[in-house]
Amino acid sequence: MDGDQNGIVRIFQASDGYRFYYRHYPVCTGRPLGRLVWLHGIRSHGGWYGRSCRRWAEAGYETYFLDRRGAGWNTARRGDAPSFRRLLDDVAEFIQSLRLNRPWLPLILGGISWGGKLALALPYRKPGLVQALVLLCPGLVPKVRPPLGQRWRITLAALLRPQKLFPIPLNAPELFTADPAAQQYIATDRYGLQQATARFLFHSFALDIYLRRARKRVHVPVYLALAGQDQIIDNAATRAFLSVVPGPLTIREYPQAHHTLEFEAEDHPWWLDLRRWLAQQGDGLPTPPA
Repeated sequence: MDGDQNGIVRIFQASDGYRFYYRHYPVCTGRPLGRLVWLHGIRSHGGWYGRSCRRWAEAGYETYFLDRRGAGWNTARRGDAPSFRRLLDDVAEFIQSLRLNRPWLPLILGGISWGGKLALALPYRKPGLVQALVLLCPGLVPKVRPPLGQRWRITLAALLRPQKLFPIPLNAPELFTADPAAQQYIATDRYGLQQATARFLFHSFALDIYLRRARKRVHVPVYLALAGQDQIIDNAATRAFLSVVPGPLTIREYPQAHHTLEFEAEDHPWWLDLRRWLAQQGDGLPTPPA
């Protein structure tokens, strides 16, 4: 969580001029094993995930956590995005900039909750940029969504008043974790996003449709972690949704875990299981072209 775990905070400028924050956690010693780029959920931001990012850096992975435009530390056009394709291009441009230096390093893209939608869509939008995907409780098939009437109002507003704000239906901290300290952090987090524009929410719906095609074009290895006590994600439907992915699919489910694995106990096995999977990929991860 925020504090002394922020890593090195930098700014990246997208091709349309928007400047967004990201956190960089350099490897502690030795040559990097690869690069990890992480995308957060609709409500959260990179500050939630400092503990695991530091652990990835200690394990030998150059780690980057992007704050999505309009979220986290990014105050410009709060809660808004021109389109889901623009969000995908933000990620693609950032990854392309990383590959200008040491392009032979394997690059793994991780998506958490809503960020899992962007992660899964990227190989379809921009093939060949990443060598593997990690999806942590991805928001592909959520249990929690705006009521039908509000979805109609969002659609209408997206046409007539695209900047109109609507509440994100994930403002109860207990949806994310059972840990009291983490719940308190979420409740008092001044950077967490609680509202989004009609345009952003409409394009989130559109991204769901896009993903029905995109999932069939993901040929890289995919690691899926699910939490058995998740109140946000439909685990069974998520498994079914990803069953058509043509690349190798590894699934781990933790029966007692809650939605945000970051807030589980420090010795929870999710992190070590994922580290082992990354190590198992080894030379099996395709090397991107120079």
